Amino acid sequence: MSDYPEAARPLAELTPRHEFFVGIDSDGCAFDTMEVKHKECFIPEIIKVWGLQPVSKYAREAAEFVNLYSKWRGINRWPALTMVFDLLAERPEVEARGVEIPSAPRLREFIKDDNYPKSNDGLAAYMSVFPDSELDRAMAWTTGVNDAVADMVHGVPPFPWVRESLAALADTADLIVVSATPVEALTREWHEHDIARYVRVIAGQEMGKKALHLELAAAGNYPADRILMIGDAPGDRKAAVANGALFFPINPGYEEASWRRFLDEAMQRFFDGTYGGEYESALIAEFENLLPETPPWKS
Repeated sequence: MSDYPEAARPLAELTPRHEFFVGIDSDGCAFDTMEVKHKECFIPEIIKVWGLQPVSKYAREAAEFVNLYSKWRGINRWPALTMVFDLLAERPEVEARGVEIPSAPRLREFIKDDNYPKSNDGLAAYMSVFPDSELDRAMAWTTGVNDAVADMVHGVPPFPWVRESLAALADTADLIVVSATPVEALTREWHEHDIARYVRVIAGQEMGKKALHLELAAAGNYPADRILMIGDAPGDRKAAVANGALFFPINPGYEEASWRRFLDEAMQRFFDGTYGGEYESALIAEFENLLPETPPWKS
């Protein structure tokens, strides 16, 4: 078993109660919160804190592409931020305005350092060893994002058919939340809508990456064909693949239909042992076609 942050102990100590295990992503998968969080919280703070007001139009396009409409949808906020900077730096429209886009070398070093979780606490610990004004700005940004989310994101219910799916799963499978969102926000949202009672652990960014969540909670405790990850982003599928688990995609833009398909069809296939193979492959192919690699302004 991999080394893990102390915060992830509830995952490592999880003992099976059922024969099946299901991990469920939160933002954009269980909850329709991706759009409001990024468009109203993340992106305004990017523009404000990193001085991108002169190119706000292009900053918004780049951030929406990375975080919502591309194969990188759902990645951790730190590599997502540097990807936004890279996309902006190569745009001739931005260069024509003479705006200096942050190169963020200190932030990139933090991202590459596996000794520190890619969370606010991880950044704070890193800054205590490697203090730098660029990291002060990074902390101001991520703190501002979290404050904006806490202030803005309320009353957003789960997608239709999520509650019914969780209730149907809970009698046969052990469920956990598998997310890159801070635990505080996850806990608030899952309790606000009374669906936390269906899951045994709410795992967020403080507990490590999603692949680690699945490794600690499920790998070796359940047969691989009885472990399922439900997610709306390629990173969710990668976490499943890393642990030899199955993956059910919630298609961006078609979330309600995806959950209905899960409830009416895919869940029983999972329990019957007929989910893997051609059925899963067809769902994944459909999912991947919705998330391009090339930004629309390059097409």
